[in-house]
Amino acid sequence: SAALELGRVFDPEIAVLDIGMPGATGYEVARAMRERQGKRVTLIALTGWGQEGDRRRAMEAGFDYHLVKPADLSALQTILAVNVEQGKASVH
Repeated sequence: SAALELGRVFDPEIAVLDIGMPGATGYEVARAMRERQGKRVTLIALTGWGQEGDRRRAMEAGFDYHLVKPADLSALQTILAVNVEQGKASVH
């Protein structure tokens, strides 16, 4: 998928992935990115599915966070700030 190819070229610190992407699901992309990049990348699931089972499936696929559409901007800002504070991401 385009997301996986982009991840190979651009080694992101944080990736926000839609679960329902065409070509490959966000779960598949998360598993592949986690396998290749380990914990160097913070993965955020963005989805319309918000049941407990959906959250569990996202965590099992390797996501660090699970946001339900429409995503709360303050929640995303908090996730980004925490990652910068922990040195897992930088501000460019």
